[in-house]
Amino acid sequence: MSTSRRTVLAAGAAAGLAATVLGTTTAHAAAPRHSPSKKHFGTLADGTVVDVWTVGNGGIRLQVLSYGGIIHSLEVPDAEGRLANIALGFDNLADYVAKSPYFGGLIGRYGNRIAAGRFTLDGHTYQLPLNDGANSLHGGTRGFDKQMWHVEPLTRGSDTGLVLTRTSPDGEMGYPGTLKVQVTYTLTARGAWRIDYEATTDRPTVVNLTSHTYFNLAGEGSGSVYDHTLELAASRYTPIDAGLIPTGELARVAGTPFDFRCAKPVGRDIREGDQQLVRAKGFDHNWVLDKGISSAPRYALTLAEPTSGRVMRMYTTEPGLQFYSGNFLDATLVGTSGHIYRQGDALCLEAQHFPDSPNHPAFPSTVLRPGTTYRTSTVHSFSTR
Repeated sequence: MSTSRRTVLAAGAAAGLAATVLGTTTAHAAAPRHSPSKKHFGTLADGTVVDVWTVGNGGIRLQVLSYGGIIHSLEVPDAEGRLANIALGFDNLADYVAKSPYFGGLIGRYGNRIAAGRFTLDGHTYQLPLNDGANSLHGGTRGFDKQMWHVEPLTRGSDTGLVLTRTSPDGEMGYPGTLKVQVTYTLTARGAWRIDYEATTDRPTVVNLTSHTYFNLAGEGSGSVYDHTLELAASRYTPIDAGLIPTGELARVAGTPFDFRCAKPVGRDIREGDQQLVRAKGFDHNWVLDKGISSAPRYALTLAEPTSGRVMRMYTTEPGLQFYSGNFLDATLVGTSGHIYRQGDALCLEAQHFPDSPNHPAFPSTVLRPGTTYRTSTVHSFSTR
């Protein structure tokens, strides 16, 4: 995949960009930095030990599992300085393995859906596992969120974080090529969480990595997110068919429930009866960001919660944003704090390329070729009102 088709972000430029876009988030700048530490979280059935890593900086604290690169918790202060975990999850490894709807998962090789689990590349057709009805979702039955990652601590200047690596062998989940992946979670001194993805391959393949964190800015287990306000810098979205696969159209959001160009409550239009919303039981669509692919993270959205005062802004190099309104949370899962998760108790904001891109030549390409490097970045900047 050439640099004209995929964002390439130099480390020096990334650091400078982060300082620029996060310069207004100063509320937590004086908070101390906590070096990464780990402890035992659980043991898989095959005897593999899973650790939970904790890192803190800029007033926020992140916990990450070596299983699935999962964001186990993300603690952020409210307007009064009180910390709360704003990411849904479980308090035990067994539930992550057996029940998780991708809570906090590091998603790959391909985030989102591929129609019929099939794509053709350079004249060869590849078949992937079907784990979402007739489609393949989030890399298949054992995607990156269900694999072990090697984790190393990172300290760079005033920043701290974790570097996760793994090698996906040729043919894993049907994807061609041996894929070497590195994902860096960084907490900045200004209270932001940054994700940098990098991958190389020895054969042509497709790649679309993302994070599947379920956010509730009022705090995990606190109830519905329908009163959160959301602003998306997107004038178009990709409508879906009955199988939740993009039709290929880039439709205008104007005059539809999908218009978040001005901030509005997440739940305002969710029961309006629009056929697109009926198909997905709410929002589960890809928005086409107005900025397109960028060489450094640029503004994508603002999410705000009125009671806590927490605000999250996202910046990304990616061209798309999958907004999922927690439609399939069905009161069968008990979360980290012991609360039952119900429909609409969280939302996901997944910066990525478009769903089913390998089957839509007009969409931005997700092809990665030997000799080139996949690099994308997403920044979550936190503040209060």
